[in-house]
This record gives sequence, C-alpha cells and structure tokens, in this order.
Amino acid sequence: MIIYYSELVILKTLVLLFFPIVMCLSPPYTCKLSSPLPIVHKYYQSGDLIIAAIIYQIFFLTNEITFQNLPSSEVLDQFMFITHNYQHALALTFAIKEINENGPLPNISLGFHIATDYPVESTTYHLAMEFLSTKDKFIPNYKCNDETNTVAVIGGSRINTCVNMAVTLCNFKFPQITYGSAPLMNTETAIFVKWMFPDENHQFNAILHLLLHFGWIWAGLVSRYEEDRDRFIQKRLYMFSERGICFDFIECLPQMMYGNDAAKWIDNVDKVFKIIMKSTAIAVILSAEITGMLPLRLMISFSNYDDIPKERKAKVWIMTAQMEFTSIRMQRPLPIDFLYGALSFAIHSKKLTDFQHFMEKRNPNVDKDDGFIMDFWKDAFECSFSSDITDGNSERICTGEERLETLPNSVFETTIGGHSYSIYNAVYAVAHALKALQSSKHKRGQKMDERRWKLFLQSPWQLHHFLQQVSFNNSAGEQVSFGPNGQLETGFDIFNWVTFPNKSFMKVQIGKIDSTEPPDKFLTIFEKDAIWPLRFNQTLPLSICNKECPLGHSKIKVEGKLSCCYDCKPCPEGKIADQMDLDDCFPCPEDQYPNKDKDGCLPKRIVYLTYQEPLGISLAVIAVFFSIISAVVLWIFIKYQDTPIIKANNRNLTYSLLIALLLSFLCTLLFIGQPDQVKCLLRQTAFGIIFSVALSCILGKTIIVVLAFMATKPGSKIRKWVGKKMATAIVLSCFLTQFNICIVWLAISPPFPDSDMHSMAEEIVLQCNEGSTTMFYTVLSFLGFLTVVSFTVAFLARNLPDSFNEAKFITFSMLVFCSVWVSFVPTYLSTKGKYMVAVEIFSILASAAGLLGCIFSPKCYIIILRPDLNQKKQLMKK
Repeated sequence: MIIYYSELVILKTLVLLFFPIVMCLSPPYTCKLSSPLPIVHKYYQSGDLIIAAIIYQIFFLTNEITFQNLPSSEVLDQFMFITHNYQHALALTFAIKEINENGPLPNISLGFHIATDYPVESTTYHLAMEFLSTKDKFIPNYKCNDETNTVAVIGGSRINTCVNMAVTLCNFKFPQITYGSAPLMNTETAIFVKWMFPDENHQFNAILHLLLHFGWIWAGLVSRYEEDRDRFIQKRLYMFSERGICFDFIECLPQMMYGNDAAKWIDNVDKVFKIIMKSTAIAVILSAEITGMLPLRLMISFSNYDDIPKERKAKVWIMTAQMEFTSIRMQRPLPIDFLYGALSFAIHSKKLTDFQHFMEKRNPNVDKDDGFIMDFWKDAFECSFSSDITDGNSERICTGEERLETLPNSVFETTIGGHSYSIYNAVYAVAHALKALQSSKHKRGQKMDERRWKLFLQSPWQLHHFLQQVSFNNSAGEQVSFGPNGQLETGFDIFNWVTFPNKSFMKVQIGKIDSTEPPDKFLTIFEKDAIWPLRFNQTLPLSICNKECPLGHSKIKVEGKLSCCYDCKPCPEGKIADQMDLDDCFPCPEDQYPNKDKDGCLPKRIVYLTYQEPLGISLAVIAVFFSIISAVVLWIFIKYQDTPIIKANNRNLTYSLLIALLLSFLCTLLFIGQPDQVKCLLRQTAFGIIFSVALSCILGKTIIVVLAFMATKPGSKIRKWVGKKMATAIVLSCFLTQFNICIVWLAISPPFPDSDMHSMAEEIVLQCNEGSTTMFYTVLSFLGFLTVVSFTVAFLARNLPDSFNEAKFITFSMLVFCSVWVSFVPTYLSTKGKYMVAVEIFSILASAAGLLGCIFSPKCYIIILRPDLNQKKQLMKK
C-alpha cells in the first residue's frame, strides 16, 4: 500500500473531523465551536516531555451514524464500550515508569498521552491533530502556553492506524513509531516513520519456511479484508508457487453486519466456512490484524458442521503475528477448541517479570487517571461499579480489589505479548534517542539552556536522525536497533496452542525465525514438542492435495490441476522410489538392482562361467575329450606316417593341423573360471593365432594338392613350387601376420579384466574387456579371410581325380566351419552374461571338431579299418 499525500486526502480528513463543527454553524443547532466528537478514553500523565500513543483497544457497538442529526457527545451514551488489548496501554505506562525511575534521562521526566483509536477512520486523524494542539483544546498545529511537549507518537496495531497517523503527522515531519504491520510508503514519508514490526515479506517468508519444513504443500489462506487478500495474490503468492506450495482457496472473512443485514452476513459466513472446511487443505493461514480473532470465532461458532466430512473438520490454523487472542464478554461462551494444535507467529519477546508485577497491582480505585481501566474492569470481571447501578440492575458490583492474575488468559494475559513488548521497546528507543540528541549538543559545546530546549520542542523532527541510529540493550538483555529502512531488526517466535475445556489456553514456544542467521538456520523448530489437533493422534498432519505416492511409485502431472495435485505411476523397469511422494524414480547404483516392489535395491550377484556349475563342467569335459581325440589321431598318424595315405597329403602340414586343433580345444579352458590379467591377455590372442595356424595348414594342403595336379601336366613350370618349402611359407606367413596383429593389439590396448554392470539386471558379470575393439575385429577379420580363401580353393579342387584327394573333405569341413561361425554372430549378440562366453567356447569346439571330424575321420577309418585301401596302387588307380 503506497500512501500519497495530496490536497484531496487532507480535504477529506478535515471534512470527517470538522463535520460536527460545520453542523453547528447551521441553524437550528447551537453549540460551542470547540472540537469534534470527543475521544472519551484517554490516559494522561504529565512530564517534561510527552510520548503520545494511538492504541486500538476499544471495541464498541452502536447504531449506524447517518449524520442526519448532530453527532454530539450525547451520542456516546449509546455506545457499548468493550476494552480489549488493555495490556498495550500498560506496557507504555510501565516503560515510562521505569525510565523515570532509573532510565537514560536522569534530568528529564517523561509523560505520556494515550488515546484509543475507534474503528471509525476519522478518529486517527483526530487524535494525530490533537497531539499537535493545545492540551484539551482542539486547535490543530496551534499551541498557546502549553506544557504538553509531545516529542514522538507511537501508533498501532491496525495497519489503518499506522497509515492514517502518517497521513497527518508526516506533513509536519513528526517522529512516529508504529508497532503494527508495516505499510508500504514512499521514500519521502518513510524517513519520518520507524517500524517495530518487520516487513510483511519477512513474515510470509517465515510462513513459507514453516510450510516447507512440515511438508505442507497444499494450503489455504483467510484474510481479514479484501485488500489484504488482493495484496497477497499480487505480491506474495508467487514466492509460494516457486517453492511448490499451492493454495486451494484464498478467502476473506465477511465483514460484520448488524440489524437488517445480519441475515446476509450469516449467509456469507456460512459460504466461506464451507469453502474452508470442505477443503482437503489441513494447513490454513489466517492473515489478519489484531481484531481477526473476533469474526473467526463467530464464523466457526455460528456455522453448521453437519455436512462437513469428519476427516476435514480438523485444521491447523497458522496465525500471523499481527493477531492476538481477544475475547470480549459476549464471546466468552463460544468454544475455542478449534485452536487446539494451532500455530501462531509473534514478534520476538522476552519475559519482563517486573511488568507482570506491575499489571497485577492495577486497581481502579487507585489508578483513577487511567481512562481505560473502568471499562476494562467491568468487562473482564463481569461486574458494574456502584455508580453505574440503576434500578432493576442486579449485576455484581466491582469492588476494585479483584486480581488480574485470577483471570483466565483467554480474558487477560499477564505475560507480556509481542505487541506490548514492541511498545515497551519503542518507548525506550525514544528515550535513548533523546539522550543521544542531548549528548550531541553538549559535544558541540552548546549549552542546553531553556531557550535552545524550547527550539527543539518546536522542531521535534530533529529526533529522526537519532532514532535511526539508536541501539541499546533493554532490561531483558536484548539488543534493540533499526535497520536501514527504519524497521526493527528482530525475528518471530512460533507458538503452539493447547486449549482446555474451561476455555483457557496455553501457548508453548516450539520455534523461532531469525533473519540474521544463514538460510539453513533461518527457521528453528522443535517438532517433537508440537501438539497437533486431536484427530491426528499426535502424528504430523499431512496437508497435501492427494495421498502421497507410495513406495515404488512417482508423481505424474494431471492436466487442468494445480502442480500440487497429481496421480501416481509405478516406477519403470530398472528404477526405484524408496521414499513416499517422489517427483521421479531413480536408478539403483551400478552394483545393485531394484527389488520386486521397486522400493529398494539389492546387491547384484557376481557371476562368471565356473568349473563348479554344470555348463562349465560340460564344456571343459568336451574340450578335454576332443583334445584327447586330437592327440590320439596325431599318434595314429605318427605311427602310420609311412603309409601312402599319410605320405600323399604332406605329413608336416597334417601334424601341424592336428597340433593346432589340439591347442584349439585346450585354449577354450582359458575362457572358463574367473577372468584375470593373464587369462584376458591369452584368451583371444591364443584363439586367433592357433586358428590362423589351423586355417593356414588347411589352405596349404589345398594349394599343394592343386599345384601337384597342375605339375603333372607335360612342360609345367609349377613343379618347382610343389614341396615342403611352399607349405612352410604359407603357414609361416599366415602365422606371422596374425602374430604381429596380436603384438600390436597387446602393445596399444590389451584386453583386461572388467565388470559388466549393465547387461544383466541382477548380476555383475566378470569378463575380459577386449581393449581395442578395432584390433579385436582385425584378428577376426584375418581369420575370416583365411576361411574364405581356404573354402574357395578347396571348393575348386574338390573334383580333382585322386583316391586320396582331401579337397572334398576340406570343402565339407570348411562348410561346417563357416556354418558354425556364421550362426555364432547372432547367437553371441542375443545372449548376455556368462552365456556369451559359453557360446564362444561352443563355437570354438564345434568348428575345431568339424575340422577334425571331416578331414581326419575318413583317413582314420582307412588306416584302422580298411588297410587294404591304404596302398600305393590305390593312389595310381586313376
């Protein structure tokens, strides 16, 4: 709210104030031209300097004033005055008493002029101008032989009181201290006002932290006036939305109506009540001023709970620091159990023991100058003074000896409240500023004589600078100082309410807000000490739009609803949600996998192909079996090396091929067992080199067969190429080529033991990482090249005429070899974990067994079972 000072505002103020005087000027009215409607509730104490105060503490009921008749002082007889917040006036009185007895101004006595601010807006203007007038004479800005030297005005607690006071007094640059909610003012105005109440942003930031601490992301807000609601929507709502808090409703309390409009007010109350109570929001913020408790209690008491679901009847009310519990006489029968478990903010305060004793000694028979005590006493003790008794009035008579400490705290609190503590500090701030002003003049060598003192009293604006610079420790030991913007540097206390059947209550401090601390310590809350509404059985209430997403589920946005309202969906494969209400599921660590319910992780099993399992044992047995067969065949060929069938097909290549096949079967054992550095280095390199030797032997045998038949032609020059040198050259070149490829591979990026965390959901597969993938495929490509060449040459030589021609058998063996490795590729890529190793072992065994069986089984058959075919004449038959 920005205050603009214009001629229109001043004119409106004067019309409201002087309407009674204007009426007096028109016949048939006759009255004295003295003052407007008088303020009857005042408390005055003389002193060298006066601190004035406008304190809202009178609630009154009357018929509406239509200004059709003169609103003279006789109208006051129709009012029903009810004093509440009486402690505010006592706080100022006590502070003045302390300062005069042992305060910072030993040579100056302070007095006070306390007046109440009625709900009528013009009252504040009236009082502000009265402080600038001669005492007991309403002549604004004119003083004549007046001993009333007002140096500062303290005002509150309503925001309208602070604003209306500033409208008048800032024009005169008069020092002001407000203890109500700080309104937004322009720079020119703000320098004349100091605030004992932090900016609204500070308080709503505290409420935001409180909601986040308890996880209350679904809330409601009830304000006292429509302008407060609109200001919250425009300037505060975004800060809650940015932190993920949504509001189900933002309503304002219906304004009180009397007479014929009472029925309309009840309808409005019922409407707002049902919106609040039918909401699924448990946390409800009550942003109201000091009078906010009155309409709230009426609304809750007059409304019907019958159609409200049981689970929604209990709310956790969060009350702002502007509010104080006030219970006027007509409201005392109303229940207050709805406040059980409520939370409230309050300006930080400390207990003042002497102030409590001061209040307990109040007596209307002694403190007759107190313009509030009589009405307060009658209302608090529900009695009447003898002077008020009329015929037929049988009310209990007030003796004046009643004790305030006997009153329930719902009627009067004897411990100092946040507003009273602010007033107490405000008085001391003025006193310390006066002391600083006085000391500064002494430092300049100027004597504070009577003339200079009167000059100061005519220009109290000089106090502004010293008010801004003031810093002191009060009697409770707390430092009091103003920030750069003129606001008191203080925090908030957080109280938890506990109500009792006798309509009394207790407030227990469970936390605090300290803006001077870092963000992580901004809010201090003792959650274990909190008391919650009875329906929640002392468990923390959940104020959320819908039920929390269970474990194993995450949130999903619902179109057309606020972000706080969502559905839940199960976590996808591979992810978990180990907490309630997570925004998204997340994967387990690499060495763990989700459990069945997807609400936790289990450690993965470490697996590899071992000799202890059936698959590993089977493959190892097969490998050993074929290696023995290879050794037996080699022994047979060595034993019968001089027979024609062996001699006709290059014995050295045959021996080399059998040895290579024997080693091929044995090299598969490197693939079984836990991978280590040695196994990883030898696995693929041994396989590649051994198979290249085997394939080169087959290629050499096939080429020699072709060359041998070509050499039989007359005049052929190829005869010189047929022999051992040719076979050796072929095998040696292929071996060296593959060997050099493997050496380069091991030099630049050798294989190493590794763990595959991702292929298997529940297992960690120990394997050998091939290092350089390029070199690995180069080895395989060279083997593929030898396979294609060997198959091609053997296929072309399959029909050469010779009884001992191997070409047909080699062709068939190469078909088997190629079939195995062609089927290996898709099978290998479709398997995972240790079964990939098993597939590779099987492919090696199957291809080597195919070569062994297709090439050597016919020869062994002839050597062992048909020696008659193993004759030279069979070789020369064709």
